[in-house]
Amino acid sequence: MLLHLSDVHFGTERPVCLEAIQRFCNRFKPEVIAISGDLTQRARLPQFIACKMYFEQLGIPYFVVPGNHDIPLYHVWDRFFSPFALYQLFFGSLENTLITEHFYLIGVNTIRRRSHTKGHLSLQQIHEVNEKLIHAPKDKLKIVVSHQPFYTAVKDRHENDCPDLAKLAVQYWGESGLFGLLHGHLHHVAVFDLNQEYQLHLDHPVFEIHAGTATSSRLYRDTPNSFNVLLNDGTIQHYLFDESSKDFVLKV
Repeated sequence: MLLHLSDVHFGTERPVCLEAIQRFCNRFKPEVIAISGDLTQRARLPQFIACKMYFEQLGIPYFVVPGNHDIPLYHVWDRFFSPFALYQLFFGSLENTLITEHFYLIGVNTIRRRSHTKGHLSLQQIHEVNEKLIHAPKDKLKIVVSHQPFYTAVKDRHENDCPDLAKLAVQYWGESGLFGLLHGHLHHVAVFDLNQEYQLHLDHPVFEIHAGTATSSRLYRDTPNSFNVLLNDGTIQHYLFDESSKDFVLKV
């Protein structure tokens, strides 16, 4: 089982959600936790410290990529000359890979210092990820993790935040066996088959998996806090936070 969290936004976190996630982990013991960006609200030192301490104490391997909230917004000097300094201090490289029993995770940094919300992707990143997919173990589900989505529904409020080269990337990566992509940024849950949406003519689906905010009080409209679960056989599940029980409940 892979637990997919996103947009935890430490600095606006809800303790009740943090406690519920810990109970979920204690009960189900996920193989790995993938966190698709926006670890903090304003990329401040106390927020990074709190985030790091929380995920360390869960005692489960975790995999992170930066989000647009993880570089300074108001400290212009830091934003342009050392935007990822605090992120890298606590979480290391911007683009890691991780192999677990059932999953092969590739992190892609879609954040650029000159853009506040739009995701970016370079031809070099597309090539490097493709090489990793080609040489990945055959018995793993191959997953790319990035913050901004590669596809949104029509007229989504952030449809222009998708990287310009997203379709090209998915075409190459799909041909190399990509199972799916994990994203956040939109603060709501969605799943798309990019093979169909982009008409790629692959012989298998490539799933675009969006996670809501797992723990932040910055909710989108009336959407509750939520997270995704990816089972070892590729089944995708959504869990929504129930205010009455103070737990995340499987959406049916």
